[in-house]
Amino acid sequence: MGCILLKKKVFALILIFSMLMKSFSGSGDGKKKSEAMVERLQRCGVFHSEKVAEVMETIDRGLFVPAGTPAYVDSPMPIGHNATISAPHMHAMCLELLKDKLQPGMHALDVGSGTGYLTACFAMMVGPKGRAVGIEHIPELVTWSIENIKKSEAAPLLEEGSLSVHVGDGRLGYPEAAPYDAIHVGAAAPEIPKALVEQLKPGGRLVIPVGTFFQDLQVIDKEQDGSLSTRTETSVRYVPLTSREEQLRG
Repeated sequence: MGCILLKKKVFALILIFSMLMKSFSGSGDGKKKSEAMVERLQRCGVFHSEKVAEVMETIDRGLFVPAGTPAYVDSPMPIGHNATISAPHMHAMCLELLKDKLQPGMHALDVGSGTGYLTACFAMMVGPKGRAVGIEHIPELVTWSIENIKKSEAAPLLEEGSLSVHVGDGRLGYPEAAPYDAIHVGAAAPEIPKALVEQLKPGGRLVIPVGTFFQDLQVIDKEQDGSLSTRTETSVRYVPLTSREEQLRG
């Protein structure tokens, strides 16, 4: 029965993806294109939260991709250094899974923050009294992500310090701002990093792709007594969560 349900979920995602491959690069400014992208994702049932819709419309994805890239197409995009920015439907799915842990005043960690897009979304959701941290082991991507954020609606949060991006090994988390209500990992780990579980607050949630060739997006909830409950959301395909040297070697 479990295999049948998983196959149905995978088939549904393939169907959604095929519907979303249409470009969102029509006429209009970035905000209008973001709104069109979000509307299509909602119509396809990728997410339902109005808060997620609001933040994805506010943070223009076009500011967080390389020049000349079709920013509003529902597909992952290369960003250099053997890294990618996830497809919009994956960002929407992860925001939906974490939305209850991204309330104002909460703390969030984005591991493998890349272009800074999802980190900026986290910051908008937790607000100036919260804390959103991105960690990325490629220094050039950290510098670029900060430049991207400065162009976005999240710029004031960066200036105030409630949003920050750091160079570091994401597998070790960022203990300086722990514990976190929400942790997102944007690359696939062969197993769940112990440090991330330790930095997760009781009542918090970790969303992480796990696996090598075959990968599952896993949702890990830490109960108030410190115990963990884990479920698989769907099958996915991410770049590996590895060392800086291994990533650059490809």
